[in-house]
Amino acid sequence: MDDILVKLMEKPQLKDPIFIEGLPGVGNVGKLAAEHLIDQLNGVKFAEIVSKYFPPQVLVKDDGLIRLVSNEMFYVKRNDFDNDLVFLVGDYQGISPEGQYMLSDRVLSIVDELGVRRIFTLGGYGIGKMVEKPRVLGAATDQELVEEMKALGVVFSRGEPGSGIVGASGLLLGLGLNYGMRSVCLMGETSGYLADPRAAEAVLNVLVKIVKVKIDYESLRHKAQQIDQITARIRDIESQQGQEHQGERREDLGYIG
Repeated sequence: MDDILVKLMEKPQLKDPIFIEGLPGVGNVGKLAAEHLIDQLNGVKFAEIVSKYFPPQVLVKDDGLIRLVSNEMFYVKRNDFDNDLVFLVGDYQGISPEGQYMLSDRVLSIVDELGVRRIFTLGGYGIGKMVEKPRVLGAATDQELVEEMKALGVVFSRGEPGSGIVGASGLLLGLGLNYGMRSVCLMGETSGYLADPRAAEAVLNVLVKIVKVKIDYESLRHKAQQIDQITARIRDIESQQGQEHQGERREDLGYIG
């Protein structure tokens, strides 16, 4: 097979489209945000990407049938707006540096043919602890975009993210410059331990102002409540284990002297 196979269901004719990437990553923030927006706007699938750069596996669906892991592309036509939308979501990112570069460039070639000149990549910024009110950090390809994002509350902080942006969310910005595309990465602050719908909502709060849409957050907030319940149980278990260890240490002290 070819390194990357792209199955086009159709080649949509779009009006000055904005490209939005939301692949799995830290806290699955980008994936949750992009998939929620696709659902809310009734996105239409137009392409499927399979590749040897994805993990060598199939996924088993609820009906017992299998499918290859893949990335998918959707579009949303908006008659009352200046910009249509194009989305990239999927099961995995590339599992090797070469794969990341090859997949990102292939996606850029597809959206370039569709007329894309602006990109927003969505991701998580892991800080290693739970966050009640996550910030949205940003990175951009030019100073004008930095100022536009700052006006929407996006944080551009020196040294954050300290290690740069790894994966598609970063490469699409960097490689997109070769196609003349202006780009922004929006990163929701997250612990990085679990899928984080709250950070995804924070990212969406910024993105919907940019693309000028109104969406409902109910299903995303329901997921956040479920995650909260999981983390509460984890804390209870950790607390119980800590108490047991303290008891063991006290018993050990009884043997001293």
